[in-house]
Amino acid sequence: MTGRFFIAAFIASIATGGASAQSSGNWTGFYGGLQVGYADIDTNVSGVDGDGAIGGIVLGYDYDLGDWVVGGGFDYDWTSIELTPGVEVEDVWRLKARAGYKVTPVGLLYGIGGYAEASTDNLGSDDGWFIGAGYEQIVAPNVSVGGEILYHEFNDFDSTGIDVDATTIQARATYRF
Repeated sequence: MTGRFFIAAFIASIATGGASAQSSGNWTGFYGGLQVGYADIDTNVSGVDGDGAIGGIVLGYDYDLGDWVVGGGFDYDWTSIELTPGVEVEDVWRLKARAGYKVTPVGLLYGIGGYAEASTDNLGSDDGWFIGAGYEQIVAPNVSVGGEILYHEFNDFDSTGIDVDATTIQARATYRF
């Protein structure tokens, strides 16, 4: 719980710290970057859960509609979160759709959702869905920083009868082309 508080405080400080940056505020185009954060994973099996660091790459495209921005993207995160001895979550990837409102010309508050797939070291992999919210701030020409909180759900993971849900909180930095 303390880890979540510090990560949320870090994301908030990044988001507000760049408010005075000079930029055109045009969100249209491709972007790529890195993200890092924290994941909390729970299952419907007593004692099978875990939490820890997560991080990876982000790629996507946004289209600026004036006050609104829509886009799609791809994330790939590495992790090594142990759920129980001998079972470790190794990675998760996501296909995303997002839509947001420009709260300032350079600040975007958005909702996000899509498809996710998670892999373990010896229980296989399974697909699911996720939903969440985020904030992104343009801090310099072609550079933005932000954060997201996502809720993931994987039902009957790899036909094992185990339901998995995960919450991730991540900070990111991207370069916009």
